[in-house]
Amino acid sequence: MSAYGHQTEHMYSERSLTGGSEVRSSFVLESGFYITTFAATIFIAGFAAIGLLLITLLVSLALMLQSCQDNNGGVAELQDKNGDYSYCKVYSLHAKLNNLEGHDPPNICKDLALEYIKGGQYARDLDLTRSVIEDYFDNVSSSDDGLDVVLIDIDGIFPPNLHSSNLFQSISNCILEARKLKRMLVLRLFMNLQASRWFVILLSREPGTHQNVTIDNLLSAGFRGWSSLMMRTEDEDSTKANEYFSRQRNVIQTKGFRIKSIISSHIAALSVADTGIRNFLLPDPICDKFEQQKRA
Repeated sequence: MSAYGHQTEHMYSERSLTGGSEVRSSFVLESGFYITTFAATIFIAGFAAIGLLLITLLVSLALMLQSCQDNNGGVAELQDKNGDYSYCKVYSLHAKLNNLEGHDPPNICKDLALEYIKGGQYARDLDLTRSVIEDYFDNVSSSDDGLDVVLIDIDGIFPPNLHSSNLFQSISNCILEARKLKRMLVLRLFMNLQASRWFVILLSREPGTHQNVTIDNLLSAGFRGWSSLMMRTEDEDSTKANEYFSRQRNVIQTKGFRIKSIISSHIAALSVADTGIRNFLLPDPICDKFEQQKRA
């Protein structure tokens, strides 16, 4: 911006010196300001920039508020899902404790059971369980007399005979994936125990008439050289798992073997009052419960 004084001259009278007249002049100085075109353009552009910044600030605040609301909504949704998952997990545990194999699970657990497999959480739980088991056997060893044995429950590691409709196809896929993951875990544990010269006995509640099929499944999965395979006789009730495993343990101990550990995904197989036996429970999703519900 530039400014300068504006000077104006006013002539009030003139007189000739020769004629006796007098010449008198008066000058008045008037002050003022004005803006050049370039300065005005800069001034207006500055105001426009300030306005644009204010608008940008308001938009940013609005977006931040919306993002905060969305995040809070996601946290609430996650909390609800975790609450449902905890409920289904507790329900599954109590179903195992009370041997409610044929009981219908809550429908709310269906989608969570599928997500438990597809989302990878089941694989992570299996891996953590494997670490706990391997840590234990890294610190113990079998006796030289070869009488210390480990029992491995092989029920639930091979694909069942599924005849699912399209409605339950996702559940059937869930079962197949879960059993594949568990089979890989059991095979790794089995091979590690063999490498450490443990006497390994495989147990199943399947009837002895299915022995050939069970052996074929074991060989196809990579199992080799197990010490013994024990299966249910025809006159034994398959629903009384706790009685079956108790009888099998008695048979093994009667033959002079010392059971040092039992690995199973069934609590009934682990319900033994013997502090000398280390029990390990494999995680077991409830997908197959929905398949049983469909078949019923």
